[in-house]
Amino acid sequence: MVKTNTFQDLIVWQKAHLFVLSIYKVTKTFPKEETYELTSQFIRAATSIAANIAEGYKKKGIKDKLRFFYIAQGSLKECRYYIILCNDLNYINNSDELNKTIIEVSKLLNGYCKTILNSLKA
Repeated sequence: MVKTNTFQDLIVWQKAHLFVLSIYKVTKTFPKEETYELTSQFIRAATSIAANIAEGYKKKGIKDKLRFFYIAQGSLKECRYYIILCNDLNYINNSDELNKTIIEVSKLLNGYCKTILNSLKA
């Protein structure tokens, strides 16, 4: 595992952060009546991914660390649903790029968790 000094060094956090930025961009085009509903929920869920990776990074205990990463995975699934919903409501035209990013972040996060668990066995 590559030595990191901050959560910002983690590729998984970098990709999650880019996802958050893309959600902010996409939701700017949503109808105004969605400002306090879908837009707010979508942004909160997306932000939760990167925030929980950042918080989990600093935790000392393995269980505590993994708990935050599992919460991030839950937020990824929540965002996956919002993408489906927004697509069905015709708020977004092409959800492929967002879905690719979610899959990539999820795989990276799973790999990171496996590396942490494997470090216990070493």
